[in-house]
Amino acid sequence: MDFNDTSEEAAFRAEARAWLEANAERLKAGERAPGLAEGRADQELIQRSQQWQAKKADAGWACITWPKEYGGRGASAIQSVIWNQEESHYKIPPNIFGIGQGMLGPTIMVHGSSEQKQRYLRPMLRGDEIWCQLFSEPGAGSDLGGLRTSAVREGDQWVINGQKIWTTGAQYCRWGMILCRTDPGAEKHKGITYFIVDMKSPGIDIRPIKQINGLSGFNEVFFTDVRVSDDNRVGAVNEGWRGALTTLMNERHSIGGGAGGPDFGDLLQLAKETLWEGRPAFADSAVRQRLARFYIRLKGLQYTGYRTQTALSRGAIPGPESSIGKLVGAPLRQEMASFAVDLQGAAGVAMDGAASADDGLWQLMYLATPGLRLAGGTDEILRNIIAERVLGLPPEIRADKGMAFKDVPTGPKNT
Repeated sequence: MDFNDTSEEAAFRAEARAWLEANAERLKAGERAPGLAEGRADQELIQRSQQWQAKKADAGWACITWPKEYGGRGASAIQSVIWNQEESHYKIPPNIFGIGQGMLGPTIMVHGSSEQKQRYLRPMLRGDEIWCQLFSEPGAGSDLGGLRTSAVREGDQWVINGQKIWTTGAQYCRWGMILCRTDPGAEKHKGITYFIVDMKSPGIDIRPIKQINGLSGFNEVFFTDVRVSDDNRVGAVNEGWRGALTTLMNERHSIGGGAGGPDFGDLLQLAKETLWEGRPAFADSAVRQRLARFYIRLKGLQYTGYRTQTALSRGAIPGPESSIGKLVGAPLRQEMASFAVDLQGAAGVAMDGAASADDGLWQLMYLATPGLRLAGGTDEILRNIIAERVLGLPPEIRADKGMAFKDVPTGPKNT
């Protein structure tokens, strides 16, 4: 694999850089653009993100890998990498549209109707309408097929009742894509239907969850007799699991690619600036060894990602291999944050942006990364996927296989 730009890629990079130089402020040395850790639900940040997204869309630089018919450039995955590399050098607001543009938009492209593509994709691309993913439930996260939120058909409408949880950004989203149980008499993966739901609909109650880092990126969402038109059904009735798999594959690919925040360069700088007994921590051989191990693992992850990007640029869709990036990347970020907090000694326990290194972002990252290991499939689920679908090992034994969902035991029986 040749990591140097081809002449075509170099021309694309120059074009991207020229537009960014004319439309954004370049970061100064040692400066870092704000990430999602600074407050996903901050209204001023959301507004700035939407303005930047619209500006890119009007110039043809939004969702560049989307097909041209949906407003993208039909760019290759490698060109997307180049664009992201160039954009990272500028002081721009964080991307709060990843769930819609990276997961739900591609699902609509594959499984949605012509009317749905026409109505929803362009506002999604511009950032005019932000989307959330309504999958996880209190009893159905790691085993998503166990979801119990129901949708019952009444004429041309469906009536939804139930609860979702860990819904990122629900408090400011205009639309959501939801999985509902529509046939409890079928096997658990065969009685599910996929819908688009207006998050302003009567009967929706959104309750932000206060997280351990003090932020509220996740929400509980309750549905009480919420009505959705059959026009907003994505795919066939009771075949929503196919759409869910498309969403999940794109989700793991997105998460595996990173989630923003401090990076290895920030950690290296922290080690150089932190003093241990009058000497930089970086002078300690054990610190350098630890940094070297992080660097090696990050490079392995980066090049594995390039291999996936290359496959995508040749027409492949995100497959089970995307699980590898998330399974390795999320724990690695957690370890790096833990090491950064340790480097700061007693100051590492302070959640004070003014008193802590890097404005306290390492502390925020340390507290947030356990959630990253759950989002989009836990480590255990990902190991099962890799074992069964990549390595071809025997599947996990399922006692509920072939059983109607309504007959699946959910707790201890009374005797």
